[in-house]
Amino acid sequence: MEKILIYLKKQFNFQLDLLFQVENPTEKPVLEPLNPKEYICQFIIENNLNETDILLLALAFVPHIKPDFLSSLIAEYLPNGGELPEFGGLKSKNHRGILPTAETAQFLIAGNDLDERIHFYNFLHNESILYLKGSIKIDTVPNGEPDLSGLLILDSECIEFFLTGKILKPQLSNNFPAQLLETDLDWNDLVLSRSTLNEIKEIETWLKYNDVLLHDWNMKSKIKPGYRVMFFGTPGTGKTLTATLLGKFTKKDVYRIDLSMIISKYIGETEKNLSVLFDKAINKNWILFFDEADAIFGKRTNVRDAHDKYANQEVSYLLQRIEGHPGLVILASNFKSNIDTAFTRRFQSIIEFDMPTHNERLLLWKNYLPKNIAIADDINLNEISKKYDITGANIVNVVQYACLKTLEEGNNIIQQKHIIQGIKKEYSKEGRMM
Repeated sequence: MEKILIYLKKQFNFQLDLLFQVENPTEKPVLEPLNPKEYICQFIIENNLNETDILLLALAFVPHIKPDFLSSLIAEYLPNGGELPEFGGLKSKNHRGILPTAETAQFLIAGNDLDERIHFYNFLHNESILYLKGSIKIDTVPNGEPDLSGLLILDSECIEFFLTGKILKPQLSNNFPAQLLETDLDWNDLVLSRSTLNEIKEIETWLKYNDVLLHDWNMKSKIKPGYRVMFFGTPGTGKTLTATLLGKFTKKDVYRIDLSMIISKYIGETEKNLSVLFDKAINKNWILFFDEADAIFGKRTNVRDAHDKYANQEVSYLLQRIEGHPGLVILASNFKSNIDTAFTRRFQSIIEFDMPTHNERLLLWKNYLPKNIAIADDINLNEISKKYDITGANIVNVVQYACLKTLEEGNNIIQQKHIIQGIKKEYSKEGRMM
């Protein structure tokens, strides 16, 4: 890292010496060979960054390890203080040094050469691997101010990797309205109809071969990016588990979107929250799972007032972002009819999760009852499966209840009465009579 920081400082000295017309200016620096043992150097080598992107990366990262780097640099040339608009940079509420803006990067690369500054703008938006992959971004600025006056922000996962060599998964927070889904179960634990499983297999095929189709088969110009799927069916029929297993067996992270943290009563805030999510996900190869999607992807209404107008705009914005997202997006709903047809027309697949049949319920009972604990002789799983029309999630709850009751009584055999009591509880929760 020391070599990269020396390279960064010499490049600034080179541009500042030209600006201040010093007598013996710094020569344009050359980057020395990188140390492949350093995490930041591994990132540079893996992404085949050119020298301009390396300088951008170093500039965006330097405040996290040397807070005084830019302020000390300016002090060398303006010891009595003063303004240097060409240099850019911002002061923040907490950070006591200067934070780099994209204008700082522009000066670092192009100095005060007008043609080079214009060239840098084009490079940043059209050629920079860091910018195009989302490793760095430029913060938004108030309307009318230059775009490059926005803060130069390095992705938090890059920062974590450069400092520790590890990439931490983003956690559910106000800044990230999604939660990572994980499971110890496998496909054998998911009991679905043959037709549903066949349609899920199509999603697996897309996840496995999409890159080959787009790039090796040269279909990128003919096929829209991404894959959009709708799951619909009664709660507890396996929609969430299916999404989680798709990620587990294709080695992709699955994030369930917390809609309560996205939807806002304030105009424009819902779009802003979704923009943060999609911008974060666009280059991460994640699966995005919108559970109970009716709340935000539901049918658009006739415009009666300003609220309806902006609600419809939110739906249109979502449609635009989902269509442009290059990864897998799954929307889950209890009823297909709840989702706006403007969305359903654009889904590659709409998959129904039916209530399990008698045979499927029997298999679920056998799967979820503990294998190392006996069940009472009077328990007839075949009869229970026939008689009680419940979902896989219901069965899991019943098994948990029966197991806890068995432990509470100090017994080591699961009793039928506890199974029936558990079923009654599930019926009662749903307002059903046994």
